[in-house]
Amino acid sequence: MSHQTVSRVINGAPSIRRETRERVLEAIRRLDYRPNTAARALVRGRSGMIGIIGTARTLFGPTSIHRSVEDAARAAGYFATSVSLSEVTVRALSDATEHLMRVGVEGVVMIAGNDEALEVVRMTRSGVPFVVVEGDLSRASVTVGVDQVLGARMATEHLLDLGHREIVHVSGPLNWAEARARLEGWRQAMSAAGLRPPEPVEGDWRAHSGYVAGLRVGAMHRATAVFAANDQMAIGVLRALHERGRRVPQDVSVVGFDDVPEAPYLIPPLTTIQQDFDAVGRRAITAVTQAIDDTVPQRLPLVIPKLVVRQSTAPPTSTSDVFSGAG
Repeated sequence: MSHQTVSRVINGAPSIRRETRERVLEAIRRLDYRPNTAARALVRGRSGMIGIIGTARTLFGPTSIHRSVEDAARAAGYFATSVSLSEVTVRALSDATEHLMRVGVEGVVMIAGNDEALEVVRMTRSGVPFVVVEGDLSRASVTVGVDQVLGARMATEHLLDLGHREIVHVSGPLNWAEARARLEGWRQAMSAAGLRPPEPVEGDWRAHSGYVAGLRVGAMHRATAVFAANDQMAIGVLRALHERGRRVPQDVSVVGFDDVPEAPYLIPPLTTIQQDFDAVGRRAITAVTQAIDDTVPQRLPLVIPKLVVRQSTAPPTSTSDVFSGAG
């Protein structure tokens, strides 16, 4: 067969007859043939590379998204080249963007947790498509993410449905759009129930900040439930409540966010909000490849999170009601 026919089979052209396609695929299997991606990119005059800028890679959410974007890029036939930043500053993000431009990426996926990352996207005039994952999705032209407000509402409504009325929120750092969105979802659910939300306690995503917040919550005798903005902080809350003599879930129920792999094995197993990071990665690559191919990127819907109920939540007990009266 001509190599044009073989090329059309490899690239998934729909016009190839079934018998021809099967013969070519059988020859590929028999010869253990692998397409030379670099050579194909050279022929097309394109690098075949997508850049990924990752921030906060010590945190479960951004790390999971980074991995899912890399996997989706490879599945789409692109090389993925990454820059991971140990600190998030305008200068560091600008340098990372410039580095990716020098190596010739065709598009960039930025996993933007905080406001500084989004500011770089707004200022960048790179000539290649930028897709923002998470972050403040209203401040970039092409965005992909999970419905954080909905997830926080689901967590809070779960506690409300159990009968809790004094639900404290341990937020993430409020220069992160995700933290603000989860704070807003908690407030919406509390207000919809006719309740005045108590003052939130701000953390920094880490377990230690959850522990410090949990010590404060443990002294709030009227509080019967905590919604922590991520699972790491929820873990810190669990430890602090234990030290304060507050039982989970008998005295205080706890909900996290992310569904880390360790969540089912905590004592007690943690109720949390699960995010579909693989779906986020696929949608990010779909958006950036559409832009690379000069297709107007579709406004992709937000990924819907899921509530995972475990043993860290329960209805408030008579014991906790008596205890709450002490404050």
